[in-house]
Amino acid sequence: MVDYHASNNQASSGGPSVYMDPREQENDWDRDLLLDPAWEKQQRKTFTAWCNSHLRKAGTQIENIEEDFRDGLKLMLLLEVISGERLPKPERGKMRVHKINNVNKALDYIAGKGVKLVSIGAEEIVDGNAKMTLGMIWTIILRFAIQDISVEETSAKEGLLLWCQRKTAPYKNVNVQNFHISWKDGLAFNALIHRHRPELIDYDKLRKDDPLTNLNNAFEVAEKYLDIPKMMDAEDIVGTLRPDEKAIMTYVSCFYHAFSGAQKAETAANRICKVLAVNQENEHLMEDYEKLASDLLEWIRRTIPWLENRAPEKTMAEMQQKLEDFRDYRRVHKPPKVQEKCQLEINFNTLQTKLRLSNRPAFMPSEGRMVSDINGSWHNLEGAEKGYEEWMLNEIRRLERLDHLAEKFRQKATIHESWTDGKEAMLTQKDYETASLSEVKALLRKHEAFESDLAAHQDRVEQIAAIAQELNELDYYDSPSVNARCQKICEQWDALGSLTQSRRESLERTEKQLESIDELYLEYAKRAAPFNNWMEGAMEDLQDMFIVHNIEEIQGLITAHEQFKSTLPEANKEREAIQAIQAEVQKIAQYNGIKLSGGNPYTTITPKSIDNKWDKVEQLVPQRDRALQEELAKQQSNDHLRRKFATQANIVGPWIQTKMEEIGRISIEMNGTLEDQLVNLREYEQSIIEYKPNIDQLEGDHQLIQEALIFDNKYTAYTMEHLRVGWEQLLTTIARTINEIENQILTRDAKGISQEQLHEYRTSFNHFDKKRTGQMDMDNYRALLVATGNSLGDAEFARIMGIVDPNNSGVVTFQAFIDFMSRETTDTDTADQVIASFKILAADKNFITAEELRRELPPDQAEYCIARMAPYSGPDAKPGALDYMSFSTALYGESDL
Repeated sequence: MVDYHASNNQASSGGPSVYMDPREQENDWDRDLLLDPAWEKQQRKTFTAWCNSHLRKAGTQIENIEEDFRDGLKLMLLLEVISGERLPKPERGKMRVHKINNVNKALDYIAGKGVKLVSIGAEEIVDGNAKMTLGMIWTIILRFAIQDISVEETSAKEGLLLWCQRKTAPYKNVNVQNFHISWKDGLAFNALIHRHRPELIDYDKLRKDDPLTNLNNAFEVAEKYLDIPKMMDAEDIVGTLRPDEKAIMTYVSCFYHAFSGAQKAETAANRICKVLAVNQENEHLMEDYEKLASDLLEWIRRTIPWLENRAPEKTMAEMQQKLEDFRDYRRVHKPPKVQEKCQLEINFNTLQTKLRLSNRPAFMPSEGRMVSDINGSWHNLEGAEKGYEEWMLNEIRRLERLDHLAEKFRQKATIHESWTDGKEAMLTQKDYETASLSEVKALLRKHEAFESDLAAHQDRVEQIAAIAQELNELDYYDSPSVNARCQKICEQWDALGSLTQSRRESLERTEKQLESIDELYLEYAKRAAPFNNWMEGAMEDLQDMFIVHNIEEIQGLITAHEQFKSTLPEANKEREAIQAIQAEVQKIAQYNGIKLSGGNPYTTITPKSIDNKWDKVEQLVPQRDRALQEELAKQQSNDHLRRKFATQANIVGPWIQTKMEEIGRISIEMNGTLEDQLVNLREYEQSIIEYKPNIDQLEGDHQLIQEALIFDNKYTAYTMEHLRVGWEQLLTTIARTINEIENQILTRDAKGISQEQLHEYRTSFNHFDKKRTGQMDMDNYRALLVATGNSLGDAEFARIMGIVDPNNSGVVTFQAFIDFMSRETTDTDTADQVIASFKILAADKNFITAEELRRELPPDQAEYCIARMAPYSGPDAKPGALDYMSFSTALYGESDL
């Protein structure tokens, strides 16, 4: 604070002198020299240059310090420029009263800043009193250029002197003890410049005995490279016994502010670089997540239609190829996508942790690319997989059933068609019209036998129709030909029925005329027909295809076959009895000398055909035995495959469940440092990966089972699908647990949290995590916060929940808890700090230019800012001005970039 008043030797000096508070003067201050002309000259030049260095920011300057401030206009403008504040509106009149009022407004503003003005009145300034004007300017310099200087708990003049001493201490021939004679040789000025900008001055070439060269060199370098105007003449300093202290202090304070401003700019640039580097890294992570999510969703989108395709194939070979393609998808194409999905979740969690640590808003992926969206699509994919595999297995069963039925249809149709061959011709012949009585009776009996045979074949026709109907219901690909053949058989069967009825009526009309009949032939025919039909049925059954799925079914067929074989002796007796009838016929004919013309008139079944069919049955029986035994061996092999798979599955399934439970316990009951926990978890993960050969072995056994068309396994409750899902969940869970520890390490290192604090957080969290799930509901979390010393109202708790549970899921994880605790206890960069840093780079302007950004920041980060900053539209906007305030708030999510 400076006081000005009239001096005791006023009369001798010709005017009032300036007196400063003793706290602002040195003990050896010679007041008699205060108005020394040399000093006044130095003050005029220095103070004028200092004022112009500020006034040029407003586009003006002064030439004569006592004249140009008389109207108060430039004085008020000077105060506005150096303070950054608005003064009352000046009066533009030319009268003395207007000038005095303007000067008073300036003096009132100075007094309002805590400066006590004594003996300085507006009239003296308006009258052009040089001493009072210089005193007033010195007061302004002290208040706005020197008072705020602070170095190691010293301020103002003492702080500026200490700063000079610290900066020039390493230089030879420099010993700054004051602001007058310590600066006469010019070395102190050069030392200050060399200390901050060594490339501008070759200090070792300077000589203490050449002060004029030293001073001119320092003044020229400062004006050219440091934007410090030349405020003093070297000749005036060298030619004066003791240079003016106020002039020196004013000039040196410009050096202080120039170099202090550069240091602030560097600090501000470093802060902005740090913030921008974090933001750029986060943007790269966001772009990587979006691309990986898009690629994975696109793959799922392309894969699901393939899995939902239910176009049936016509043959077993084509369906087997579909199944092989599906296995190739499971083995080759899907596993990399499982890994990508797991990595995507890990990247998302890591990104969110980094955003929380850098005080950025949480990352919200594009619509449809949330982790939950990907999980939903993945769930749909797995549902489609399951449905596709079940459909293929059902189709294989259907085609197998269709092949069996089609072959059975062909066999029965062939047998039936063979039987009906020539029957229509037989039924339409008129042989009874020229036959004798005995021949007619024979024809009648023969027709009765035919009817019996026809009735016996009714079951076969019904079976053929039933098989055709079933083939149609199962959508057999060759159903049209089957239907046509079945239709032909049914129509032929109806025709045979009509013809049979018509022939019977004709024979009965002539029966009255024919009385003789060979009873023996008739008996033969009646017994031979059903026996022959039985043999044909037996041959058909012995050649019938069979399909079984387990040992019990084949054993049932073997038992039925054994029962059939047990009836063969009785059937053989029936055959011998029938043959005995024919032998008796021959015996009677021979005995009575009867010549038999042709065969038995009542049947076409000859003894030879019966013997041939019987021989065929005896050949088919051992063939059937071998086929059944081969199928039994096959089912036993299948049962072995079931047992082998079940044995391994019953080991792997509980192992996976045990590991899942162990991971759950590990994630809750972790001990030691985070690094130790991470090493242990990675070793644990490796031990799980080393178990992969057991899964592969199980996949191989499962493939053998599918290739053997085995669709059930009573020895285990585990399916390959369940084990695959469990294995994938196990790998994903351990990966998530490792990622959680990595994020905790990241949080600890970024926030400076000690291992003991993390252990305390974990212990507190586990105490309230009653279910040991690694997360808790809102009530338990509120109790946890209260237990850790937080006093919560409803509004405060709602604010905290908005931080730890931004998605309103209703649960809080341990990671979210430590993020909150670290956020509450550590400091982070804020938007206000970034805005303040930009303001320093912009020289206190409300905008910044591209040139200033390129000068202060690294090239890539300067271009990053220029590309994202909007044009500045404030009242003081200039061409090329950029809005750094909106840009800074956008970095922290407070507005859109």
